[in-house]
Amino acid sequence: MHSANHWGGSLEINGDSGTDDERSRNMEWERQQHLHQHRHLDETQQSWLLGPHQGNSKKKYVDLGCIMCSHKALKYTIWSLVISFVVIALPIIIVKSLPQHKSHPPPPDNYTLALHKALLFFNAQKSGKLPKSNGIAWRGNSGLEDGKDLTDVKGGLVGGYYDAGDNIKFHFPMAYAMTMLSWSVIEYRHKYEAIDEYNHVRDLIKWGTDYLLLTFNSSASHIDKIYSQVGASVANSSKPDDHYCWMKPEDMDYDRPVQTANSGPDLAGEMAAALAAASIVFQDNTAYSKKLIKGAETLFTFARDFGKRTPYCRGNPYIEPFYNSTGYFDEYMWGAAWLFYATGNKSYISLATNSGLPKNSKAFYMIPDLSVPSWDNKLPAAMLLLTRLRIFLSPGYPYEDMLKSYHNVTGLTMCSYLQQFHVFNWTKGGLIQLNHGKPQSLQYVANAAFLASLFVDYMNATSIPGWYCGPNFIRAETLRSFATSQIKYILGENPMKMSYLVGYGTKFPKHVHHRGASIPNDNKKYSCTGGWKWRDSRNPNPHNITGAMVGGPIRTDNFQDIRTNYNYTEPTLAGNAGLVAALVSLTSSGGMSIDKNTIFSAVPPFYPPSPPPPAPWKP
Repeated sequence: MHSANHWGGSLEINGDSGTDDERSRNMEWERQQHLHQHRHLDETQQSWLLGPHQGNSKKKYVDLGCIMCSHKALKYTIWSLVISFVVIALPIIIVKSLPQHKSHPPPPDNYTLALHKALLFFNAQKSGKLPKSNGIAWRGNSGLEDGKDLTDVKGGLVGGYYDAGDNIKFHFPMAYAMTMLSWSVIEYRHKYEAIDEYNHVRDLIKWGTDYLLLTFNSSASHIDKIYSQVGASVANSSKPDDHYCWMKPEDMDYDRPVQTANSGPDLAGEMAAALAAASIVFQDNTAYSKKLIKGAETLFTFARDFGKRTPYCRGNPYIEPFYNSTGYFDEYMWGAAWLFYATGNKSYISLATNSGLPKNSKAFYMIPDLSVPSWDNKLPAAMLLLTRLRIFLSPGYPYEDMLKSYHNVTGLTMCSYLQQFHVFNWTKGGLIQLNHGKPQSLQYVANAAFLASLFVDYMNATSIPGWYCGPNFIRAETLRSFATSQIKYILGENPMKMSYLVGYGTKFPKHVHHRGASIPNDNKKYSCTGGWKWRDSRNPNPHNITGAMVGGPIRTDNFQDIRTNYNYTEPTLAGNAGLVAALVSLTSSGGMSIDKNTIFSAVPPFYPPSPPPPAPWKP
């Protein structure tokens, strides 16, 4: 019986091995096998060391040392390397050897082009001693004697901005304009930098805030008055003043009285907002930023004085007909919000979210007029500014309930701007009538376009696709389209094919209601009434006041380029500030985004408050 090892081991035989003859035959067989293996090994070794037997083969090999290859394979290899060099390496060498040209940035979009011009309007409106870099050739030093009789202001009230086409410095709308410019810089600094306007806009803001610091005792903690206006006019006056006379600001020789407000929560609240917002813009200038914050806190203390809560313009014939303030609780909300962002002091956010403010300002009544942002109505802007806090920081209790209400009303305000909900009338040409068809409508449109565009950027920054208007979900792009349509209308996409921004496009107003722009620089001084001929002239202004957004068309989309009709052709600081903010929000230069964090630089972390202690145990 034989057994085999099926796993490949040695073969074993059990039992007897057989006869002697069989053993002899087996030994002979094993010897022959051994000799055969040695012979085969010798041949193998010889083949390994000397190479295979060539015989009659025609193949030829090349000995490359450690590699043997045929001539044919070597030829293919060499040609492959040559082709690879020609196809890959040679083009790279050629490209590297060519002179390098820097790629040009994409051309600026229309919003950027318009923004460059809109900022120049503020240069044209400057009062005081102008720097050589001001850039407006037909403007010079003016108003150097403003406030010269004031004993508590060293050097008088020199500086600031003229409000419109006249030569009056209205401090209430001037402060609002500075707040709006600062807000736009805080949100879109990267865009201003991308178009090389960052330093310019900062200079414009500082020109305004430097002047506002002169209008009260900014070194004190408590004040009892604010200088509210320089220059004046009364209706139907026949005495030389800023409306009766038509004179360049450089030639003014009539009396320019200074108005004083011994109460004025609205004026002080707006000025506090302006200085607080600017302090964030100038965070890199620590001393100046602290000076602005101190001034803002002093002003807000004055605004909150219970014994000084009469509107700043009440009963003043030089102010009330022009910049009449209809309330001050919106300035409380607005000023407190900006002071909170500037200082991080939670007493300000506590005030801004106090239920008394929306109650007294009627913020939750959804009155259409209160959805319209302006120098007089800060509610929609203030609620959006506070909504920002909820969106990005979510501070929670005890602020959440009020912030949520502000957020909801902000959403409804944006709904009211959409034509499909029929809250406001629209012209056939596509302009929303936020002031019910009254004159000078564009300033309200520009401010609303900015708020709408900014709200979209807040949603985009948090990946929110839209919001609800009642049961209707509205995509963010729809609101952006509203903003772009209104600004495009201002820039010329309207039935008149007229750009209402002077100097933008090929067709724009040439008879702007503006004293300085309408009187030539011919080395002549025209008297108070001698300038009337330039006011009444049908010729275009000798100087284009580049960047001025005029009052705009009427409800029929019609516009008359007439200098004597200020409702059509007069620009204002507040209107232009809103336009600048809207333009920078819409331009794609620098990217379509906001700076989420700078505004929160001074805001401390919000920690959940400690729970109240348990009630004493009683057996």
